[in-house]
Amino acid sequence: MDLGRGRPSLHEVDLLTYVIIGISYGFAAAIQPGPLQTFYVSRSLANGWLRTLPAVFAPLITDGPIALLALLLLSTLPVWFEVFLRTAGGLFLFYLAYGAFCTWRAYRPGNVPVPQSGIKNLWQAATVNALNPAPYLGWSLFLGPLFLTGWRKAPADGIALLVAFYGVMILTSAVIVGLFSAARSLGERVSRPLLGLSVLALAGLGIYQLWLAGKSLM
Repeated sequence: MDLGRGRPSLHEVDLLTYVIIGISYGFAAAIQPGPLQTFYVSRSLANGWLRTLPAVFAPLITDGPIALLALLLLSTLPVWFEVFLRTAGGLFLFYLAYGAFCTWRAYRPGNVPVPQSGIKNLWQAATVNALNPAPYLGWSLFLGPLFLTGWRKAPADGIALLVAFYGVMILTSAVIVGLFSAARSLGERVSRPLLGLSVLALAGLGIYQLWLAGKSLM
């Protein structure tokens, strides 16, 4: 800011605009119901926050190649590619639902299954995100073009957009993990039904992904 004039420069206004957009989009992406958010809830209830927390960094692993692909193409996904992602994602969600079901079935006082490691949760979350069309569409239709526009004006604008977006998305996801992990301390009467709901949610999302894949083919 130019202290002599007492008001921000045009570039500072642009930079702040990109930060606000990144914060807003990152928060919306984190709280929007989807496969990754359902995975966070399921793992939080089964494993607790400490082992689930690494999973919130999954987008940092998967979004690099996704962003590169989107920036090179900058167009909507080919139908066949979206069908492939939805089919593979739906099947993987069924696999996660089965694992959550096994945890739910064995969930008894004094007979809690051995939780997954943080690394395993991280890579499973990365797989869920890589097989989810949402980040591909988000980067192709919104985040990619906006990043390029900001970068061409000033590299700091594009960087500010990404830092704000991923920073807020990861922080919000961590809060979600913490909230649902806290439900475990309320006892089996609360945590076991919530875990059962997460099984249904994962299976339901798997069915929905397969339905969307079939709809795209038709």
